[in-house]
Amino acid sequence: MLKVGVLMGGMSIEREVSFNSGRTICDHLDTQLFQVVPLFQTATGLLYILPWTFLYRGKIADFEHRLEKQAQVVTWDQLPELIDFMYIAVHGKYAEDGRLQAMLELLKIPYLGSKMFASALGMDKQQHNEHLQAHGIAVPQGLSLTVDQIKNFDNRIIDQKLQDLGLQFPLIVKPNNEGSSFGVFVVKSFDQLEQALLKACYISDDAGQCVLIEEKIVGMEFTCIILTDHITGQLQALPATQVLKSAGKDIFDYQQKYMPGAVHEKTPADCSVDAMKKIQETSIAAMQAIGFTNLARIDGFLTEDGRVVIIDSNPLSGMGPATFLFRQAAEVGMSHAQVINHLIATELKSYKMHQEKNNDMVAMKKRLKIGVLLGGPSNEREISLESGRNIVYKLSLEKYEVFPIYMSRQSKLFLLDHKSLVCHSTQEIEDLIENLPSLGWSDLPKLIDFVFIALHGSPGEDGTVQGALEMLRLPYNGSGVFASALCMDKFKTTQYLARKGFDVPQSFLLSYHDWINKNQSFEHFLTTISYPCIVKPHDDGCSVMVACPSDRNELENALQTIFMEKKFALIEEKIIGMELTVGVLGNQDPVALTPSQTVVAGNLLSLEEKFLPGAGENQTPALLPDEDLQFVRQTIAGMYKAIGCRGYARIDCFFQSAQQSPTGQKRVVLIEINTLPGMTPATCIFHQAAEEGMRPMEFIDRIIQLGLQEHVHFNLVSVDQALHVQNSLQ
Repeated sequence: MLKVGVLMGGMSIEREVSFNSGRTICDHLDTQLFQVVPLFQTATGLLYILPWTFLYRGKIADFEHRLEKQAQVVTWDQLPELIDFMYIAVHGKYAEDGRLQAMLELLKIPYLGSKMFASALGMDKQQHNEHLQAHGIAVPQGLSLTVDQIKNFDNRIIDQKLQDLGLQFPLIVKPNNEGSSFGVFVVKSFDQLEQALLKACYISDDAGQCVLIEEKIVGMEFTCIILTDHITGQLQALPATQVLKSAGKDIFDYQQKYMPGAVHEKTPADCSVDAMKKIQETSIAAMQAIGFTNLARIDGFLTEDGRVVIIDSNPLSGMGPATFLFRQAAEVGMSHAQVINHLIATELKSYKMHQEKNNDMVAMKKRLKIGVLLGGPSNEREISLESGRNIVYKLSLEKYEVFPIYMSRQSKLFLLDHKSLVCHSTQEIEDLIENLPSLGWSDLPKLIDFVFIALHGSPGEDGTVQGALEMLRLPYNGSGVFASALCMDKFKTTQYLARKGFDVPQSFLLSYHDWINKNQSFEHFLTTISYPCIVKPHDDGCSVMVACPSDRNELENALQTIFMEKKFALIEEKIIGMELTVGVLGNQDPVALTPSQTVVAGNLLSLEEKFLPGAGENQTPALLPDEDLQFVRQTIAGMYKAIGCRGYARIDCFFQSAQQSPTGQKRVVLIEINTLPGMTPATCIFHQAAEEGMRPMEFIDRIIQLGLQEHVHFNLVSVDQALHVQNSLQ
């Protein structure tokens, strides 16, 4: 079996994106064909075989400090004995610029993608542009400034250079050797230019780098992936994607690229057949001119007068679950695994290596039919899409037959194919709905045996969907109607648990009517808590409309924001202590998993810190003594049991030491209970399960097993069948 090293992390500022790419590759490599060896490179260049328990963390800082003691360090010289092939999932400097390729060439390790010279040429944006121009391919007009020219910025000299080239504002300023839009600015006037140049020059280190000033191209922005057919050797340009910038954005920046639901694009691009052909042909010409092999991502613009202008060429592409590579490949019927296998097969052929095929597949027994329900009408629908897609990809095809089912914003059901599942946002799926097969709720028992609810918010998490599935006698994951409905209401949950003797924040549920009429009970409550306090909807999640006002004026503004959409607002005291999130697994006898410490940059955990690669940090286990960790786990398991949760949940809380607690004794103060927590690729609950020895696939299997146990009385899944599935999962 071919040993494939997947190299991730790296020494560039794109290391977080690389980590995300590497995890995706590890998830989708065909284990019937390949033995996966995850390799992680630190920012200082050290190499480790990455323990799988770290693979699903959200941020490198979550585990990097543990590598020395818990991971096997390896040297470059040891790699030829450890791997047969290197799948490069690192990006930027020391990855796509020829230096890594040189090392692998020296070690005679076959690797993915373009060779030394082409990689170095593609990474140097100035040389790249000059090279394409020499081959008759249009690029933006511009000039390059050295580090010294930027440090000694001279208004008259720079202004003269711009005039000589006929460059007018707005202009694009970007570093010569970076990616992922780091250090890219739109400069709208001369007085903004020097500051933008300095930021771009020193974006990654104190040594600085050359910076380009380019004309801002107007037109349809696109990105086009090109693959090589390993049988014919011909280049195949996939259907190009049209990039649509978010409102108020001047460029397609890091957040738009990687934040769930932030990408706005159309695949195929909204242009004529002739224009698409011209984009594809120009992209192939650029790939050939630079000398890229196997794979390329070419970025550019189609101008209003029909010109194709290339702005960037990449020898590798980001490989997160919904990146352009997989989005465009889906248009020609290729799954994630098929794309990855295709890339490896192409490279192996170029090295005259043969890929062994394992035809000794065990005959599949009858598989459980799983419907994964995702999307929905709530504010959390983008996270639901990420969660549901991740569950679909991690369900074993040997055990399950998987049906992705999309709930629209009107709560209608549609069956997704691979092309629609890989869409970046729910809006893209909504735009495709008329072409998707529709389903009625009554159709579900005929199609599937079990529903994995990957919805967040109402109606998926508040008992509504649970009640409907109970009526259909379909087993499902997670808690039942009562616990789901209760936990969806944060105020009712805290009041319920307070009566059971658990610690909760002081809180007040304020109606719009009472707010307008200056209810005296509310005014009295405000005298019992101090600022800052917490204001949030009582029935929403994912940090939606959560504020931390520091005075009465800010409080009134926060309430006004909520009452524009909601009838009630929840006001709570701000708890001082260590913020934790704790997963729980089980039915009648639940077990709380290893707590994670939430590291917050500001007053509140933001949506970006939760889901944007590299933006948030969680330490698992939390940095507490073992005695306190056990105290937290016992208390959280007690809350879960008191509510009557089933299957799994994630409970957010604060731990207060005896010194912090107003009672003089340590305590755990509840924030909220999530009965259907996020299941995105790097979500906290996977970190915690890993500490207990469960991979994400095994954790998801266990959730299904618990759902079958809870609903074994439904006659659509017999006791024998449920027990068979349980045994197969153990």
